[in-house]
Amino acid sequence: MAEREMTDSEHAAQYGQLSVVSTSTDGIRVVTLAGEIDHHTGDALRQALDATDVPRSRIVVDLGQVTFMDSSGINILIAAYRALGEAGGWLRLAAPTESVMRTLQIVGVEAVIDCRETLHEALSD
Repeated sequence: MAEREMTDSEHAAQYGQLSVVSTSTDGIRVVTLAGEIDHHTGDALRQALDATDVPRSRIVVDLGQVTFMDSSGINILIAAYRALGEAGGWLRLAAPTESVMRTLQIVGVEAVIDCRETLHEALSD
């Protein structure tokens, strides 16, 4: 499995303090984020995780370059996790920074959503 194989397209956008890049690797959507996830940038994350048009969608969110995440980001991740699960898909989190991992641990998200240390691990079954 290639670490980063793009299919037909790659989508990149900058929303204030958040950069969002969506690619596909082996049929898994990889959403790579950089910057801050808060109430100002949450809509960008919500849109990137929207998979209503793809049944059994599998998404990995690469958090390796996220410097800050507040409750807005937590709520968006939980909503996406539930929606994907109900549609037969899944959501995984990859490579959270220390500060983001601490936030995930404080609210217990890492006990609910599969969180892997690296992107490679998140892409593996």
